[in-house]
Amino acid sequence: MIIQRYLLREIIQPLVAVLVVLATLFTTYGAAEFLANAVNALLPAGMIVQLVSLRTLIALEVLIPISLYLAVVMAFGRLYSDSEVTVMFATGLTPAKVMGAVFALSLTAALAVAALSLIVRPWAYQRSHELSNLAAASLDTRDMRAGTFYVGSGGNRTIFIGRRAGPNTPGRDVFVQLRLRGTVRIIHADSVEQAPANGAHAGTSIRLSNAHVYDVGTSGGGELVMNVKDMVVNLASPEVEPPEYSAVAARTGYLASSRASADVAEFQWRLSTSWSTLLLGLLGVPLSRSGPRQQRFAKMGLAILIYAAYYLVYESARTWVQNGVIPGFPGLWWVPALLGALVLVATLGPSISRRWRRMRASRP
Repeated sequence: MIIQRYLLREIIQPLVAVLVVLATLFTTYGAAEFLANAVNALLPAGMIVQLVSLRTLIALEVLIPISLYLAVVMAFGRLYSDSEVTVMFATGLTPAKVMGAVFALSLTAALAVAALSLIVRPWAYQRSHELSNLAAASLDTRDMRAGTFYVGSGGNRTIFIGRRAGPNTPGRDVFVQLRLRGTVRIIHADSVEQAPANGAHAGTSIRLSNAHVYDVGTSGGGELVMNVKDMVVNLASPEVEPPEYSAVAARTGYLASSRASADVAEFQWRLSTSWSTLLLGLLGVPLSRSGPRQQRFAKMGLAILIYAAYYLVYESARTWVQNGVIPGFPGLWWVPALLGALVLVATLGPSISRRWRRMRASRP
């Protein structure tokens, strides 16, 4: 038990370190990518923090498995390099007990990932969609910079301000494009100001001066609708509409009974992430085998290549199921099955090979 606790401590330390680093990198990159959208940069700081945090929370179901996998490879790479594994086996520790300790830790991580995939993932996506709709309904033009196109509401709204003295000042030479049903409405005005808030959500309307309104049909023909000295344009509905249906935000119970390809792919993804976590943790043990005094990170490159190939096939299989290229069975289950086969080969292969050589050597 002392040795097994020692093994677990050697794995958990790099596991926490790798997970913190990966989560920090993902959050930083996600925030930079999110803020690269000009409309997102106008959102309140609290809403931006919530949206980025929800993205990181969703990503944990992927970050935990790879962190566990790399932590096992790193821990056993060091133990093999310092000949500690040889000493452990000499004192009576068996490979089965080593795998048992790693299995217990991997199972714990797999259960945590299962909770994230089955419960937290749909809630986080649903909350993210709600916040996105709220952001669309509370767009504030007072902080818009001149010379930047602000595209929002799924591409149904574009705003461009040609000149502006600074924040909270009237914008000059304004261009607004609104995609309506079967029509594109284009408005050009001399100036724009934020209209006073009349409802629960501020920043939903703008006041345009000396505006020229054109309607362009889907066939390309356009006409001047009106010239207005002063007009108010609603950029979004003051009522926050509920998010449209999305498989990633649907309840797991609903997905289990659905036969739609997108729902089947999402349901199988949520169930299989825990299996991937368990198998990746076990794969790290045989993959880290090395000789004494060999560099502790000698197998890290191979481990990363294997994971990259697995994740690429895993994501591709989900897309194939989602698009109906692969039926619900085998769905994407064949990818974790291949990983399980690799774990068996990597774990039992050396002992089978040794027995085979002994049998051949014992023959007359």
